[in-house]
Formats: sequence, C-alpha cells, structure tokens
Amino acid sequence: MKIGIVGNYGNDNNGDEAILLSIIRQLQKVFNIPTKNLVVFSNNPQQTADRYEVESYPLYYKNGNAPKTFFKTYKENSKVVKNLDFVVIGGGGILMDLYKREAPLYGSYAMMANNAGVPYVVYGCGAGPLNTGLGKWFIRYMAKHAENISVRDPQSQKLLKSIGVKRDVHVIGDPAFSLEVARTQYSEAPKKVGVTAVPYYNASYWPTGDETLYNNYIDGMAKNLDHLVAEHHVEITFFATKYPQDADVTKEIQQRMRHGATVTIIDENLPPQRILDLTASFDVLVGTRLHSLILATDAKTPIIGVSYHVKVNDFLQMAGLGDYSLPIHSLHETDDQFAKLFNQMATNWNGAQQLAATTNASFKEKSSLGEQLLKEGAAKR
Repeated sequence: MKIGIVGNYGNDNNGDEAILLSIIRQLQKVFNIPTKNLVVFSNNPQQTADRYEVESYPLYYKNGNAPKTFFKTYKENSKVVKNLDFVVIGGGGILMDLYKREAPLYGSYAMMANNAGVPYVVYGCGAGPLNTGLGKWFIRYMAKHAENISVRDPQSQKLLKSIGVKRDVHVIGDPAFSLEVARTQYSEAPKKVGVTAVPYYNASYWPTGDETLYNNYIDGMAKNLDHLVAEHHVEITFFATKYPQDADVTKEIQQRMRHGATVTIIDENLPPQRILDLTASFDVLVGTRLHSLILATDAKTPIIGVSYHVKVNDFLQMAGLGDYSLPIHSLHETDDQFAKLFNQMATNWNGAQQLAATTNASFKEKSSLGEQLLKEGAAKR
C-alpha cells in the first residue's frame, strides 16, 4: 500500500512538522506499513525525505502567476497521485484563502485524486478565514469528493457548514494530539516557564505589517513577563516553533524586559520530538504559537494562551480552557495578565496539574477517532 500526505510541510514550521510526524506515526500504526511506503508533498522535499525516511515531491511548481502554477502543479503531481492507493490532505490550517494560494493548491490534490479514482480524506484541518468565492468553491469540492472530512475544532466545523458543505464534518482535534512524551515530574511549586512568540504584524513576516500593533505586542509581552518574574521569581525559557522568525521576536522581547538578563533563549531550529521533550520539562507554558500549546498539552503541561489568531482561542475554548486565553491586541494595556493566571495555577497547583492531565486524556480520545476515519477512508481502495 502506498499513501500520499499533503500539507504545509517542509517549511521550517515545527508546529506543522509535529502534525506531519503524528500523521506518519498514525498511518504506520493503522496500516502497518513502513515509512518508505509514504509519499509526502513538501515545500522542501529533500529535507522531508531525509528527516522522515519517506518519498517526497514538491508541493507545488512555481510557474509565473497563480493559474500557471496551479496547472503546472496539477500536471506534474497528478502523475504521482495516480499511482497511490490513498491520499491524506491535512492537517494544519489549510482550509483557508488568507494567503490566496491555499484553497486552490490543496484543492488541486483533491482533483488529482478524484480524477484518478484514488480515495482521499481531508484530515484534522483548521478552516478559515474563507472570504473569496474561489476559495469557498475549492473547499466545497474537497469536501464533496472526500471519503470523509474531519477538522480540529467545532468552529472550523461550523464554518464549513456555513459555506455549503452538506456532509458530516467530524471534529477530531489536531493530529499532533496523538504524539506522546514521558513526563517525569513537576516542580513543587510552578517555577519553570516556557514561552513562544509569533511575529505578530511584523512587516517581514505578516501578510500586512503594522508597526504600531507589533510594538504594542512586544511591549505587552515584555511587561507581562517582567511582572511574572518579579512576583513569582520564575525561570523563563524562550523557544521557537517557526525558526528563525520566532527566535528573532523573542530577542526583541528580551531586550525590552527589565529582567531580560535572567531569561534563556534557545536559538535553534528544534524538531518536533525535541520540542515535546522540552515542553515536558516546563511547569507552565505561555504560548502564542498554536502548536506550542498543543505539544504542551501532549506533555501534560499547564498552558496560558496568547491568542494572535482565532485558531488559538478556538483550541483553548474546545479544551475548556477559555479562561486561560488572552487577546494579543490588548496585552500591552496591563502588565499583570500573565501573573494573574499563573497565580491561579500556583494557588491550586495540584488542581492545575490534574486539569492538564484531563485535557491530555480528552484529546487522546479524539485522536483515536481520527485513526478510525483514516481506516474507513482507505477502505474503498
């Protein structure tokens, strides 16, 4: 059996790489196949092939404008797809048109598979934003011809229904919730704090830069972390899931902190397993990146989320942790937002640990549904 995987992989975003690692492990488990039987369409095929011991081909073939790129990609990769037995399109927040390419790009793989009679599933994705008629058309097409479709949160399910997807849309959580790591212990009282920071409205990264919003965010992070250090004497460690962009942001935050000399920055491109191991060493994670929060949940680490995107708040709400979601745009308004939530955890530290364990168990249960959907999706072949 030969299985293809399509998603935003090979892009030095280790949150997405965690998704890929989890899907690879799930496919190995469900179908009892070696990695050499997996084909990943990647932004960096050589890196992906070397890292996971899979076959890998370019996710797309750039060819001038968007329509020419679409047709060249379809022409080249349909030759590969027709020789597969099953295709998994997912996960990650790929059911969107914010960057214009996503819906047509991933939709083209649905067309390749459908036209070749190869069954495919849309698996554990996030949906939105979806604002263009073309984007909505491609997503409806993907859903219509898939063997089944699953998303990572109820908000994505609701959005797909609102644009005209008429079939069942399963909610299974993020595929990365299937990853596991051994956690040895917590500190007697919470002390070790991990932090991730996204380049929010940074002109070199964001679709539309805004210097005021970016500076407000950097100041808000710095002031809130300073307050946390001063009140609770915590040890802060910055790390990146998107490298080097996130690491560069953490250096700016450190420079604006009064207690910046006391924090540690891990200035490395960390693979998913290393991030898992790292999050298991923290007592609490303060995360902006969604997958830093997800991997912390895998490690049973209590979390505080800084919601830079609706997907972060959606995850926290689904996890029953809405009270631990802080809006990024107002972080600069007061400097005690982290400290207040951290104090709630510290006051009932055993309860915080138990909540993290319960959240972990809940998402592990959802991931088992995902494995069942993979099995059902391939049954047609």
